[in-house]
Amino acid sequence: MGEITDFDSLRRAMAENGEQPEGPARNARAEQLLVEAERLAVPLAVIEALGHQLKVYNYSSEKAKMFVPFARLLRMWDERPEDFDEYETHSLHWVFKWMSAGMLDQPHVPLASVEKWLGEMEHRYRLAGHSARAVRSAEFSVAAHVGDVERAERAFSAWLAADRDAMADCHACELHGQGWWRAERGRDEEALALWAPVLEGEYTCAHEPHTVLASSLLPLLRLDRLEEARAHHLRGFRLVRSMESMRGAYADHVEFCALTGNEARGLELLAERPAYFTDEGHPHSKLEFLSVVVLLMERLTERGLAGQRVPGPAGREWTAAELAEHARAEALALAARFDERNGTSHVSERARARMTQRPLVERLPLGVRAARTASAVAAAAPGPAAPAPAPVQEAAAAPDLAVLLAEAQRLSETLQPHAVEAWARVARLAEEAEGVELAARDRAEIADHAAIGLGPDGAEAFERAAELYARAGDPGEALAARARAAYVRALAGEIDEALAAVADPYDRVLALYAEGETGVPQAAGVLMGRARILMRRVHEAEGEVVDEAVLAGAEAAVRELLALVDGRAGTDVRLAARVAEGHAMLAELATHSGNPQGGAELFARAAAEFVEAGLPWFAVEYEARLAGLAHELGDMREAERALRAALEHGGPYLEAIGRAQLHLQLAEVVGGRGEAEEASEHALEAAHWADEAGAGPTLGAWARHQLGGFLVLQGRWAEAAEVLESALAELTVETHGDGAVVQTQWWLGDCLSELGEHRDAAERRLQAAEIARQWPEQHDHATLAHLAAESLGQAGLPTEADRAYTRAGELWRGLGNVHGLVRSLRARAWLALRTEDGTDTARDLMTRAVEECADAFDVADDDEARLRLVSELGHTHRQFGDLLARSAAEDADDDSIRATLDEALSQMGEAVAVFVALGEGAVHARTGAELAAGWLETDLGRPSAAAARARAVLRAYADAPDDAATDVGGEEGEGEDETVRARRAEAEQLLQAAEEQKDR
Repeated sequence: MGEITDFDSLRRAMAENGEQPEGPARNARAEQLLVEAERLAVPLAVIEALGHQLKVYNYSSEKAKMFVPFARLLRMWDERPEDFDEYETHSLHWVFKWMSAGMLDQPHVPLASVEKWLGEMEHRYRLAGHSARAVRSAEFSVAAHVGDVERAERAFSAWLAADRDAMADCHACELHGQGWWRAERGRDEEALALWAPVLEGEYTCAHEPHTVLASSLLPLLRLDRLEEARAHHLRGFRLVRSMESMRGAYADHVEFCALTGNEARGLELLAERPAYFTDEGHPHSKLEFLSVVVLLMERLTERGLAGQRVPGPAGREWTAAELAEHARAEALALAARFDERNGTSHVSERARARMTQRPLVERLPLGVRAARTASAVAAAAPGPAAPAPAPVQEAAAAPDLAVLLAEAQRLSETLQPHAVEAWARVARLAEEAEGVELAARDRAEIADHAAIGLGPDGAEAFERAAELYARAGDPGEALAARARAAYVRALAGEIDEALAAVADPYDRVLALYAEGETGVPQAAGVLMGRARILMRRVHEAEGEVVDEAVLAGAEAAVRELLALVDGRAGTDVRLAARVAEGHAMLAELATHSGNPQGGAELFARAAAEFVEAGLPWFAVEYEARLAGLAHELGDMREAERALRAALEHGGPYLEAIGRAQLHLQLAEVVGGRGEAEEASEHALEAAHWADEAGAGPTLGAWARHQLGGFLVLQGRWAEAAEVLESALAELTVETHGDGAVVQTQWWLGDCLSELGEHRDAAERRLQAAEIARQWPEQHDHATLAHLAAESLGQAGLPTEADRAYTRAGELWRGLGNVHGLVRSLRARAWLALRTEDGTDTARDLMTRAVEECADAFDVADDDEARLRLVSELGHTHRQFGDLLARSAAEDADDDSIRATLDEALSQMGEAVAVFVALGEGAVHARTGAELAAGWLETDLGRPSAAAARARAVLRAYADAPDDAATDVGGEEGEGEDETVRARRAEAEQLLQAAEEQKDR
């Protein structure tokens, strides 16, 4: 921080302070600079320092401080307007708008003062000859704030009707305000249409598109344009995150989270800005923030999370319920102060309406990680809940046991979901009812389904069910229950014991079936149990099963089952399911036997049979297996079909982790055929469901990695950056591999570079390069080092950039990559030119680049390599010429300037000659060099030579159509035609300049 000794050093200090982050530190420095300005005893210095203060106060949370320096500035203007230069005169009138808005946002400023100030603004603008447009805009703000719709509409119309002049807000800010009013009046489509030029980057400013992105969130949700809303949140929040002055826009993002099922993300946003709870400098934005805090806390409370610990004002811990009460009281008290000042109830009504909004979307995945809320995620059931049939709802006033019993029997006989829960309800009601004794068969069913619900711990319960089935006079079903008990033991790893346990039921059920004392379903139940146990042996083998006896035994058991059941299922869903599962077992055996094609066909058959039987949820596992085999066989179309079918057939019954896995696989398949947009949708769903399943740090991080990559492919840089940063928080080398970490850093570096965040881009690329440095193959390391050097150069760090380019060049040389080496040398030359006395170094580096091309050409061993090296040589000569021409502009000696330009022209001539040798494939490179050479000829006073070069360019495009590039819409060749048109236009300009030079 240099000493302020004169006006120039003061201006430099103010410029440096203006580049600092918003906040109290920047404001304090502005206050200090005003003191320094006063010591200079230069009126304009004080005026500029006061203007600097005003600016930093306006772009901070201390907006209330603006009034004092502005009053002083206005007094100085009234006393000595001649002390103000043209810029400061303009700035003084410009800041009138800040004052009117600033007063409106401070409830202690009387409304009469605001109106008086509005009149003063109109008077002074009229005296200065300015349009009334800014005045009417300010009047509209006053009317809208107090809820005077009629006056607001009049002022709004007058605002639009008045001429735009130097005092009008920038296009971006005006469009934001105009769209905001249309959205307020329920005209969301019109608002979004007005905002389009800002959203597309046509108009920007210090706070735009930041506020437009925030304001667009609710209109987009109301119009069901959910993908755009998600994108605007990710892109917009990234812009406002570091800007202290944008509490109102920040509140819009918290509100968005509360209304889209993203409460956990909303809590993270609150945690990032604790000062927003207490900053007093801008009461209106504090009211907006506290209102959405209440909304978010109410959403948590509705989800049963009133006791959830949440971020709040510093100094104590808060639960959601406590923070809701605190924020509501503070917000309504603030609103009441505004209303008392305004004489209306409008501000309080708006605040209450905002606090009590209902969700606009129950679930809108964002793709970024967010710690789940503390409840067992009552807020996150996987997909739409499967509706329980009305007759068995426990909410019924007086459930009838007979009805519940019949429904439970129907569900179990048809293998429907919720059969276990239905039998549990029957058991509870029977236990609670006095004098009710269920039949033995019903008690057997209860025990059987309770055992199913216990999973691997259900062996004893199955044995109990077997006893009850026997008492009920169904020995076949008793044996089937014993077979199920044996299978549960196999699941626990006790396969030999399970086979021993199933042997007796197997022998006995076949005997009973032969004697006609049990039916196909009971016998099939035992045979299925035995087949499943034998399949466990197959499953526990690593890789392909070596012991043919194990395969043969399992296959024999499955075929015995199919021989019993196949063709006898009829309308019996349970038997149809046995057939389908049998075919699925044969599919597994085929894959273990080294026959993936046969396995795929059998999995497809099994899945189709489950669907045909009306049991699509059972097909999901086998469609997923089929997808894996199809992928292995290179049949990506079948893999995609199977994955889509699995998601469709799983419906509401898919567990979150299964849904995540299927979406992730589908993302990879769809992305593999170039459909990045659809692939990103599946990766987004995968990330969401992985988080819901509690697998955020593992599967979720991988899904975010994939999602970020697909967004990069679409050029959605801001969204991709948010997602990739989120992924990096959980990606680890141990879990996901160093390749995933490097690729994520690489993509993120690309995003940050595109967003102009070059220092951060360099950091990411250097981090990735450090990991890649350990890899045996060094191409990625070299590329990342080179990219990091580019970012460092763009970040204004030439020394660090040169060091990185040097390292990259060493790596390129070690890899034998001459092109990379040459480009690193050229980049270093341009960096050197930016340093003091760096011209000689720049020349040396460019000379080395030329020599490297020539040396590599001499040893190249194929024609294609030689052609590429010739092209590289041409571009190096061209850049050498540009560099020399640039360096000449810094030289004050006329003779040396001419010598340098001659040298530059020589290099351009070399470039032209090289590109001529490359033929039509290098025509654009040749004409570009030719034109550059032509302009150098004019600088050297050689108009005839310049004209000759211009004509050479025109001849090069003589056969091109005259109406090149007239078509629009991204037709193929449009870029090519645009280059032709630009070259022709420049050649005509050069020709005209040369002719004019001749005439002088």
